[in-house]
Amino acid sequence: MKLLVLPCDGIGPEIVEASMKVLAEANKRFELDLSFDYDDVGFDSLKKHGTTLREDVLIRARDYDGVILGTQSHADYPSPEEGGRNVSAGFRIGLDLYANVRPARTRPFLESNMKQGKTMDLVIMREATEGFYPDRNMSRGWGEVMPNPDMALSTRKITRHCSERIARRAFELAMTRNKKVTAIHKANSFHMTDGLFLECVKHVSQDFPEVELDDLLVDAATAHMVRTPERFDVLVATNFYGDIISDLASELSGSLGLAGSIMASDTHCCAQAQHGSAPDIAGKGLANPVSMILSVSMLLSWLGDKHSASNYNEAGAALSTAVDTVLSNPSHHTSDLGGKTSTSEFAALVAAAI
Repeated sequence: MKLLVLPCDGIGPEIVEASMKVLAEANKRFELDLSFDYDDVGFDSLKKHGTTLREDVLIRARDYDGVILGTQSHADYPSPEEGGRNVSAGFRIGLDLYANVRPARTRPFLESNMKQGKTMDLVIMREATEGFYPDRNMSRGWGEVMPNPDMALSTRKITRHCSERIARRAFELAMTRNKKVTAIHKANSFHMTDGLFLECVKHVSQDFPEVELDDLLVDAATAHMVRTPERFDVLVATNFYGDIISDLASELSGSLGLAGSIMASDTHCCAQAQHGSAPDIAGKGLANPVSMILSVSMLLSWLGDKHSASNYNEAGAALSTAVDTVLSNPSHHTSDLGGKTSTSEFAALVAAAI
């Protein structure tokens, strides 16, 4: 299989390089027969081509089995008219990567940010192609307008098609876990949009009678995530809510740098760390590569499921286990966890564990 590797901005090149070091070991150990092509996106692409994401990169990406995408400094990009295209959004729309899968779990050997004795093991299924994000809810143009300098308006789009397919992925995942789905919404205020989303989730639930369904207002969900995280298994949410609660869950479980993430359609998958580009520590070897490595682990497992390739599933599990093996030794921690291990040193330890 062939993967397209796009290091992108900030610490992206460092954590992608670390992940590739680990992936190279898994490639040998599990006979994955992987090959890799690299290309530029983000600021490197802007300098060379005048845009952070070229359309031909998206077109080429469709012919690959998977994509590994580093972090982007989107907040620092110029306007879209000046070439500052949101790379993640470009891939989500261009490849219809509608399912942003974000797990969060505590580890007994790592300190979490939760109440003493509380543990967490959940997965957030975030719809990633519509919602409040203005670059994702119009076929042409943006979903925001400014009629005058003192007024700004934003349009939200929720569709039955997108709501039902993310709900279906959530219920399918729950069938492999603890058979519970929680729909996150604010239907008491957004009667039509969140009302439609909740209606769709309930409709899909009829096809999964073994899975328990409940729903929570998004504000109440944040409180329960702190107070009773054990109540959650799989959470399904629209784009904006899913973005926020997944960061909360990951930080509560220990650190945003400890959680993997994939963006997937029915035919394509992209691994991308949950966190941002951290330009302040870029190039210093301080970045924690765990989120990127675990995202690659999830990509391998996705490829294993899609192609019925058990060695890919085994490799994905091995990456996750190797990460935990290294993290269980405090002397191997990176600076964000209070240690002194560099990005490349951590990657070498994970590769050795594999």
